[in-house]
Amino acid sequence: MNIAFSPLLPWSVIGVFALVAAALAIFGLWRRVRGAAIRTLALALLLLALANPVVMNEEREALSTVVAVIVDRSQSQQNADRTAMTDQALAELKERLARYPRIEPRIVEAGDDPESDTPSTRLFDALTSALADVPPSRVGGAILLTDGQVHDIPDPAAFSSFDAPVHALITGRPDEFDRRIEVLNAPRFGIVGEPQELKFRVTDDGRSPGTAARVTIRLNGNEIASETATPGAETPFRFTVPRGGNNVLEFVVDPVEGEITTANNRAVHVIDGIRENLRVLLVSGEPHAGERAWRNLLKSDTAIDLVHFTILRPPEKQDGTPINELSLIAFPTRELFVDKINEFDLIIFDRYQHRGVLPILYYDNIAQYVENGGALLIAAGPEHAGDDSIAYTPLSVVLPATPTGVMNEKAFFPRLSEQGRKHPVTRGLEGALDEPPHWGRWFRTVDVAAPQGNVVMEGADNNPLLVLNRYGKGRVAMLLSDQGWLWARGFEGGGPHVSLYRRTAHWLMQEPALEEEALTARAFGRTLEITRQTIKEAPGPAMMKLPSGATRPVELRESGPGLYKAEVKTAETGLYEIENEGLTALVHVGAVDAPEFKATISTTQTLAPLADSTKGIVHRLADEEGSLRVPPLLPVSGAVRAPDPQRLSLRMTNETVLKGIDSLPLFAGFAGVGLLLLALSATWYREGR
Repeated sequence: MNIAFSPLLPWSVIGVFALVAAALAIFGLWRRVRGAAIRTLALALLLLALANPVVMNEEREALSTVVAVIVDRSQSQQNADRTAMTDQALAELKERLARYPRIEPRIVEAGDDPESDTPSTRLFDALTSALADVPPSRVGGAILLTDGQVHDIPDPAAFSSFDAPVHALITGRPDEFDRRIEVLNAPRFGIVGEPQELKFRVTDDGRSPGTAARVTIRLNGNEIASETATPGAETPFRFTVPRGGNNVLEFVVDPVEGEITTANNRAVHVIDGIRENLRVLLVSGEPHAGERAWRNLLKSDTAIDLVHFTILRPPEKQDGTPINELSLIAFPTRELFVDKINEFDLIIFDRYQHRGVLPILYYDNIAQYVENGGALLIAAGPEHAGDDSIAYTPLSVVLPATPTGVMNEKAFFPRLSEQGRKHPVTRGLEGALDEPPHWGRWFRTVDVAAPQGNVVMEGADNNPLLVLNRYGKGRVAMLLSDQGWLWARGFEGGGPHVSLYRRTAHWLMQEPALEEEALTARAFGRTLEITRQTIKEAPGPAMMKLPSGATRPVELRESGPGLYKAEVKTAETGLYEIENEGLTALVHVGAVDAPEFKATISTTQTLAPLADSTKGIVHRLADEEGSLRVPPLLPVSGAVRAPDPQRLSLRMTNETVLKGIDSLPLFAGFAGVGLLLLALSATWYREGR
């Protein structure tokens, strides 16, 4: 209760009246005028009435004390034991906090940020957000339900503005053990075929069993090595990059009985294979109109070292010119097809025929080159249908089509076959889906018997035009027409010769993106994109294995001919394994060195300094017998000066909120009027005497 003034006149006017009244009072008292004291009292009461004093009585309500309960739902907490502990402790805390009407609990569950590529446990960000609208004087404390692996713990000195206890209730057991593996000093890029080196380390957290660790190493899903590693020591590993593009190295350490999780027993490293300049041998059997189409395409690619020979003077040509007067370069057949044949990534025979330039044995060398993983392209013309066709040499064993000896001389639009619409070499060629195709015509093809492999393009009367086939470890392509140059010259609008030639060459050199049957997966943040390409019927659902070990089916939807895709929002971070019809793909979601997986055993040490500085406690929920015990609450009036090791101290607030104000003017109503009349009457009474 207090007194305020609500003057009836401006204070300046009341001040003038007060000066006049004071002068009269002083004069009367100085002259000892009879009744001066009573007059002075009457004037004072009159001035007080003009000032209008009001008695104010405030009605206030006590505010609640806010206690934040932050529940750790991060990935390191996602095992049956810790989840059960967390749920049971949370239920007991809710029940105990409900016993205190003046305590307002704010329960926040903090998990991994679904938008973050680097998952971590950030409980103090959640704590700050939970109390953002609460004045510091109303905060009674914070209780963290966690395994202790928290990655945003502030420095105790920087947390001094939080004037309330911070308590930590730790899940897990004191004797936990975990074995994990991580990749160190690994290159991001590597030249295909060149040896690379990285290091990995197996770490034992907690009570180590003291045994060596067996590590299985896979490259692109294929096991390539098995190593024995000493926990805590860096282990070097050498490997060779097998192909261009993404190569996934997977390191799997055998689990140990009793470890708390196997989610971090796998580590991956993605290395991009870079091809050192590809070496291509182009042999043109004779000069012809389309000879430069292949040459120009290959020369325009800076990643290709092209060796090109054109047979200008075959052995049977005799024009009387002495050999020593010829300016032609002799064809180095032995050097190319015996000594250095394995150095080439691709061999192209462009309208080549067997006329004694190559010894018959060298064709067998080329066949072995293909069988051992080489690539061969035959760009055939009329000579391929003749008696000197290379199809009648030992090279025939690797060729997917045998000529019948007939040339189909008829104008036609090259068209994609049913397989060609799905095959990655020809799928999506510009103009292919129009009828007729939106490109120029060709005029002849080599007639062949039923080919092996995949016929992806067809000529007149549905005869094979482009045939792709595998032989041994290598690949062979046959383009059964020599008129692709018409597209290059823009005849009737031309056609996509650059895309067709380039894709064919890259497929021959085993570019992963052009595989007919392929399963790939990529991660964009927390979204997983799965792509399945096939030239067969629609594939069934893919099975996705999560980092936690759980599996779930993923429906693949057709996005184009022979192309099926799915997008999956992921909640877990780590290595995902996708499988479909015998094909597998590995992809890592999130950073491979995420803090959430570097240490997973529960600990009381990380939060102890902060709890000590705020007069809180760190308590492990599981006792030695394995039963769970939640400490009782201890509400404290005023600041908490010392922690109670057995109880969770909470600072109770003294803050109140104003609900209303009752006001009573002292000179209002009959009481005020009566008091003034009494004072005036007293002066009159004194005058009457």
